[in-house]
Amino acid sequence: MKQLIIIIYIVLQGAVVFAQKEKKYIHNGNKLYQQQKYAEAEASYRQSVEKTKESVAGNFNLGDALYKQKKFDNAAQKFTEIAASSENKAVKAQAYHNLGNSLLESKKLEESIEAYKKSLINNPKDDQTRYNLAYAQEKLKQQQQQDKNNKDKNKDKKDQNKKDQNKDQKDKDKQDKDKKDQDKKDQNKDQKDKDKQDKDKKDQDKKDQQGQQPQPDKLSKEDAERMLDALKNEEKNTQDKLKNKKAKGVKGRIVKDW
Repeated sequence: MKQLIIIIYIVLQGAVVFAQKEKKYIHNGNKLYQQQKYAEAEASYRQSVEKTKESVAGNFNLGDALYKQKKFDNAAQKFTEIAASSENKAVKAQAYHNLGNSLLESKKLEESIEAYKKSLINNPKDDQTRYNLAYAQEKLKQQQQQDKNNKDKNKDKKDQNKKDQNKDQKDKDKQDKDKKDQDKKDQNKDQKDKDKQDKDKKDQDKKDQQGQQPQPDKLSKEDAERMLDALKNEEKNTQDKLKNKKAKGVKGRIVKDW
């Protein structure tokens, strides 16, 4: 992190003389900053910029104090304002460098890379900024690769979930079909059993009826022979009667024709 430390005078594109009170607050803020009392240093720097809002040193060191307290968004805003308002390339380079650091800490890698590039435009010889730029680019590359891996992993997981869902649906469909087939088989079996029971009952009823009524077509052999003999005797008697009738003739007077 870069810090502008001003004790008495600071020369930025010409000699600028700060008011006594402003210098006092900046000087006090620098002492607190060196003692790592960053909150107290921030308060002192704020008092300095209240006296002179355009104070580059006060605003720059205020941004540093915010950064040390991990107030990265506030620090980034302060360094952006300095870089935009200053015409001094050295100040712009340092402001963009610190802006890049603040953005890097906030995981805004692409924005931090742009800030480092702007810093190098204003100071191409700054090796620290060049190193930070390479570091941010490598982190971005790692992040993109991780995002790709996560995307592929999520896709694989989504595909697997879809396969599992399809398998579950197929299993369910098969179970439903098996159940439906079994129900149909059970129904057919029940119907066959019912039909058989109805037929058996009908046959039994028929047998019962036949047992209660005479069955002429089912005579025993002896009965049949007796009936046949009776018919023969009856026929013989009838023939005998007819013969006797013819033998007797018809009674009447016989007239001789002579």
